Amino acid sequence: MENRARSQSLVSESKVPEVTLGFWIIKIAATTLGETGGDTVTMTLNWGYLAGTFLFLAAMIVLVAAQIRATKLHPALYWATIVASTTFGTTMADLADRSLGIGYTGGSTLLLACLVLVLGLWYRAEGTISVNSVSTPRVEAFYWGAITFSQTLGTALGDWIADTGDMGYGGGALIFAAGLAIVAALYFWSRVSRVTLFWAAFILTRPLGATVGDFLDKPLDHGGLALSRPLASLVIAAFMVACLLLIPQRAGQHPSNDHAAERA
Repeated sequence: MENRARSQSLVSESKVPEVTLGFWIIKIAATTLGETGGDTVTMTLNWGYLAGTFLFLAAMIVLVAAQIRATKLHPALYWATIVASTTFGTTMADLADRSLGIGYTGGSTLLLACLVLVLGLWYRAEGTISVNSVSTPRVEAFYWGAITFSQTLGTALGDWIADTGDMGYGGGALIFAAGLAIVAALYFWSRVSRVTLFWAAFILTRPLGATVGDFLDKPLDHGGLALSRPLASLVIAAFMVACLLLIPQRAGQHPSNDHAAERA
């Protein structure tokens, strides 16, 4: 009994939910909502990419600040921040690719370089980029920086495959779903780093959600189903709320500093 209590004292809770199947279901729904929600503001409401980008950037800054100030995991706050980052990623990628003329290839390459840089700085500072270590303001700053670049990169990749690659939205969704299936197979049947697989899956879920979202709301002559963007966003948001109510949201855990010192 004493050993069990001592073992529990040697771990601290992360401010990221435990990574389970439920986590990935909600993540895919959040990325799809980011695509339809972003398009609702920039296209349906005619705000344009620049105004939409500033709107969602402001929302993301407020929510990230609230997330960092929180002392423990609050699932609703965490997933609201994820949705804000993915809608910002949608509008930012569209602004760079279309309005600024960088193009899908150039945008994807630039964003990949930014993501690798943030992860590299995080690893150099902390010795790990595991999401289970997200429990201090400094680590959270690295985490949300990586999240933002990965969400924007995912949007650019989704558009790149669907448009430049002439795969269409349905074909793009199948490609990214296959990529996730490969990551899952590596998780269950290989010894590839779990941290590496997490970030690979996190990046791939974004373009999957982006292509699914585009498939739902783009015009028929563009390969979509031409569904109402606001309605699709409302349905996806309701699905997310249901998932949050039905799927347990436990905080991930990682060794505390005392435990790390003891092992050293």
